[in-house]
Amino acid sequence: MNGLKSVAKRMSQLLIVLLGVTLVTFLVSHVVPGDPARMLLGQRADAQTLENMRHVMGLDKPVWLQYFDYLGGLLHGDLGISIRTQRPVFCELLTYFPATIELTMFAMGFAVISGVGLGLLSAAYRDTLIDHGTRILAILGVSTPLFWLGLMVLLLFYKHLGWLPGSGRLDSFINPPTQITGLYVVDSVLTGDWVALKSSILHLILPTICLGYIQLATIARLVRASMIEVLEQDYIKTALSNGIPRYRIIYRHALRNALIPTVTLIGLTFGELLGGAILTETIFTWPGMGKYVVDSIAFLDFPAIMGFTILVATIYVIINMVVDLLYPILDPQIKG
Repeated sequence: MNGLKSVAKRMSQLLIVLLGVTLVTFLVSHVVPGDPARMLLGQRADAQTLENMRHVMGLDKPVWLQYFDYLGGLLHGDLGISIRTQRPVFCELLTYFPATIELTMFAMGFAVISGVGLGLLSAAYRDTLIDHGTRILAILGVSTPLFWLGLMVLLLFYKHLGWLPGSGRLDSFINPPTQITGLYVVDSVLTGDWVALKSSILHLILPTICLGYIQLATIARLVRASMIEVLEQDYIKTALSNGIPRYRIIYRHALRNALIPTVTLIGLTFGELLGGAILTETIFTWPGMGKYVVDSIAFLDFPAIMGFTILVATIYVIINMVVDLLYPILDPQIKG
């Protein structure tokens, strides 16, 4: 019963946050200079045609009424019509979402597995060469600009060495796998298309490393700090003095407690990766939501921009709610 109350409480908080996101994005879209109707019709449209288009788009209504109309549409799953493509924004996002979520999931897996592993090694071998190397790697990751890293890995692995492809999700001569989920790796496995599977994995390597490296560094630093703090606890020292192997203490006892603050960071990381994929997708010509929203910004396509923002915000707050619910599992002393 307490669990249901906890979920209900967090759901209500989620709705409040999303309402705030819709209000902010809506107001920003009306503050930014530009006329969507003019962008749609072109500079040669006469005043009457422009006025008619503004009426059709609802731009002649008071701002507060436009906002309530927008909220009413959201309640029915209507994110509006894209000014640039004249298609429902919801359908557009569904088209581009699988590419972005696939890239984000691979980057997340790379960041979490590598970050936790490096953090553990760094804490277990504190003040050794391994620790110093891991800390240097983490500092470089935190301080390296994403766009510079993307260009460097493209120059090295694609242009000079030719080991990995540099853009897109598949080689140009390979047909996409039969669509089931929209995730090329998953669809390739489900349909037995091993040629597409190999190509899709190779195309994922560079953008995955580029997108996940910064978060990897942050996770590694937090895991190291948390592990060092836990290893200094009395119960750990007692276990060591009783002759329990060090590796068992680290992986069975210390790691679980050290992961509590890390879980919070991982939840935030997924949302950051999803939003941060915009720059990575632009660098690697990845056909996901990032490229879609960049094109929409250039066209002042406010419905598309707002739809993307609301989708990312929704995923972000849902993940944070899941993270909060995981705390009692990791540490029963924490009440849900």
